[in-house]
Amino acid sequence: MTVGTVSNGNKDSYESMLMDKIARGREFRGAFEVETKGDYIVEGYATTFDKPYVLFEYDGVKYYEVVDRNAFNGADMSDVIFQYDHQGKVYARISNETLSLKVDSHGLYIRADLSKTETSRQMYEEIESGLVTRMSFAFTVSQQEFNRDTRTRTIQSIKKVFDVSAVSIPANPDTEISARSFIDGVIEKEKQELLEQEMKKRKLMLLLEL
Repeated sequence: MTVGTVSNGNKDSYESMLMDKIARGREFRGAFEVETKGDYIVEGYATTFDKPYVLFEYDGVKYYEVVDRNAFNGADMSDVIFQYDHQGKVYARISNETLSLKVDSHGLYIRADLSKTETSRQMYEEIESGLVTRMSFAFTVSQQEFNRDTRTRTIQSIKKVFDVSAVSIPANPDTEISARSFIDGVIEKEKQELLEQEMKKRKLMLLLEL
């Protein structure tokens, strides 16, 4: 999975729509295909396991993220909903058994029945026609680690899954405020450590000159 891009024309409105949710620590990931299966059923994977993807790039340096295969153990998935672009109408949900989620060896599998209302059937038609081809999911993280050697953030435990969504444009790194906050902290720490190393080197050189 690669975190996608948003064109300048759509960026401001997309960020505005997500800001309230992300401000509370909610993160969004998506680039996976959502497929139709007939009878108004759609299927796909919200994420896959143990496959690093580029989360963020800073000054030519790539930072990665990977979802551990045990990340959903204990996650709250009690009433996840299926939406479009993480907002507006609810097309399916777990509580009325039109949406199901299953953690398997590959990742988090989703299956949604979009047959129940006119608007959900319209959503199905948009997916089937190829107008909407990707999906995303919204979640919060409860445990993570960062490998400095590989510059990889590992999501070890997901606290809650809020929704799975068919999306017009996969999540943009610029709107991933929670993820950006994490990576920005890593980058700032690396900068500080490099500065301290440089200061120590200069002090040592001055002492050797005396």
